[in-house]
Amino acid sequence: MEQRELVERLLRRDETGMEELLRHYGPLMKYVIAPILPDPRDREDCLSEAALRVWERIGQFDRERGSWAAWLTALTRNTALNRARSNARHGGEALSEQTPSQEPGPEETVLQRERRAAVQRALEELPAGSRALLYRKYYYRQSTAQIAAELGLTERAVEGKLYRLKKRLRKSLGGEGHAGT
Repeated sequence: MEQRELVERLLRRDETGMEELLRHYGPLMKYVIAPILPDPRDREDCLSEAALRVWERIGQFDRERGSWAAWLTALTRNTALNRARSNARHGGEALSEQTPSQEPGPEETVLQRERRAAVQRALEELPAGSRALLYRKYYYRQSTAQIAAELGLTERAVEGKLYRLKKRLRKSLGGEGHAGT
């Protein structure tokens, strides 16, 4: 199909003109959109939006002012740039209905609170020195070498103590978890 015939079909609002537009010029439009929009879903949406804009604005095309390919490329590029700006303003990507909320639900909130309380109880059952060792390693993020130097122990001795403490905590928490079921 010639470009002139395609434009005339679009001007007459002949839907076969849209099919021909996407068949013959869809690859060009995708080529223009791809470097601007990295997300494949955005590219597909933008292609549909650009085709709709061609449908709505075909009356603005003037052979005297430029070629069909230049007009189509400019319209497609501007559509993609507008979408990229919109995405940037709205924090990257729009939320879809399938996107799950990152906030924990009421059940998860209750479970988290119960887990924290169980861990706190298990830690309180430990001797003060053992509890301090765990805090230094996992709360204050001190290295094993630093803890060993401060306590006058070898790193291997600190690692062994930490291993045994974690094992004891797991047993304490695991036993408590099974009792409630």
